[in-house]
Amino acid sequence: MFITSRELAGEAGIRHAFFTREGGASGGIYGSLNGGLGSNDEPAAIAENRARMARHLKVEPTHLVSLYQVHSPDVEVVTGPWAGERPKADAMVTVSQNVALGVSSADCGPILFADGEARVIGAAHSGWKGAFSGVVGATVTAMEKLGARRERILAVLGPTISARAYEVGPEFIERFKAENRTYARFFTASERAAHAMFDLPAFIALKAQEAGIGRFVDMGLCTYADETRFFSYRRTTHRGESDYGRLISAIALD
Repeated sequence: MFITSRELAGEAGIRHAFFTREGGASGGIYGSLNGGLGSNDEPAAIAENRARMARHLKVEPTHLVSLYQVHSPDVEVVTGPWAGERPKADAMVTVSQNVALGVSSADCGPILFADGEARVIGAAHSGWKGAFSGVVGATVTAMEKLGARRERILAVLGPTISARAYEVGPEFIERFKAENRTYARFFTASERAAHAMFDLPAFIALKAQEAGIGRFVDMGLCTYADETRFFSYRRTTHRGESDYGRLISAIALD
């Protein structure tokens, strides 16, 4: 049902989980632990799935907090469940004990952050757009404002599409090279002319390094390759399926 990071597990007073697609109540293409509030799955099944995740994290179901993710660098400070609609943003930080920060993904990079000494945690959804526009650095800055120190922060990247499965076209490649010519190192030739395989995990790792955090860990889990455990937007697209489930990666303070 979930995967844990050895490094995050070593942080006292912090609970976390990279939930897989296993152990839920959903059926069909959403089988079975779909936590995506934006999916077209049965609302009752999504609610049950998220309640199971919340129980594991030892919070009330309403206190497993998620965002309306828009591939941005925007960060929200969480003090409790949202009073109304979910904010449009892609990262959250908190010092509150009564909530779990849960980001959804299905190829994009879910990143969980912790400064155990300051008891500040964060969670970010980082696809290429978020990484490119600075969501990693923005999350670290928001944590600092709550008392964290970036040299103490541990960030762990959970299940993410790997370079072996992420083919991109010429416009994508040129956008990165135009920003910084050294970004060419994140692309390797693919079988199709003018296309390339993009290494999103390595690019996220660079952004973590640039943010000056103390430790960054890539769990090396590919969403596209492991259908048993992970949902994948790209795999769904290649199959022509109508929708896809979302994985939840979450962190909370004891």
